[in-house]
Amino acid sequence: MQKVAVITGAASGIGRGLAERFATEGMKVALADVEEEALAKLEADLKAKGARVLTVKTDVSNATEVENLAVQTLEAFGAVHILCNNAGVVCSRPVWEHTLADWEWVLGVNLWGVIHGIRAFVPRMLAQADECHIVNTASILGLVGGSGEGIYKVSKHGVVVLSETLADELAQKGANIQVHVLCPGWVRTGILDSARNRPDTLQNPAEKKRPQELVIGGSQNTRAEMEAGLSPTEVAEHVYNAIQNGTFYIHTHPEHKAWIRERMERILD
Repeated sequence: MQKVAVITGAASGIGRGLAERFATEGMKVALADVEEEALAKLEADLKAKGARVLTVKTDVSNATEVENLAVQTLEAFGAVHILCNNAGVVCSRPVWEHTLADWEWVLGVNLWGVIHGIRAFVPRMLAQADECHIVNTASILGLVGGSGEGIYKVSKHGVVVLSETLADELAQKGANIQVHVLCPGWVRTGILDSARNRPDTLQNPAEKKRPQELVIGGSQNTRAEMEAGLSPTEVAEHVYNAIQNGTFYIHTHPEHKAWIRERMERILD
């Protein structure tokens, strides 16, 4: 049976890498993103290679739109076997300077997007009784502490513990669904420019007329580190191998495990 993969945040970065990797394996792919033009370009590229593709413009912070993604996927392909809750954004300030709009935007996409994906797709996966996989994109920053990227860290720590809880509860139920949590370090994506997709309703009024570079976060040093990071294609290979091997925590940068160990030792001490 031809497998079906659903990917949010599919139009660029890690999401596009996953879409291309799964399509290479002959899977049908349902692709969701808020960027319609980039989504249409990916659809054309994949179809030119013979892939079966469904695209659905989706704001993952909106439960109704994620439910619509699930409905359209089942109508088009009849099943879903892999769900990648991958969409993500970032906003950088000291924690106490973040506005309510900052919190609502970042948590809405990064954490609520995963919650909506689980609520929309897990019941449908359970009804299928097929082997299924859920890959939730967190970050190495979902496993460590320290200063900087406060909202982003809160959202990604939430994704990690949500994934852990989901995995344990599905295992207790005896469900044929494996959960994986992706915790990458630097990857060459456009996330530092994610303000391009920030809704007007969640803009900070004082910043609406400022040049985008001033409000997206990310110093030149940060951008240099990102540009030196892994490619989305490499990350997608890590994810595909984790699905094949049943790996829960997906570490793309093993050298960062020392950061995790340091935090755990502080907690235990």
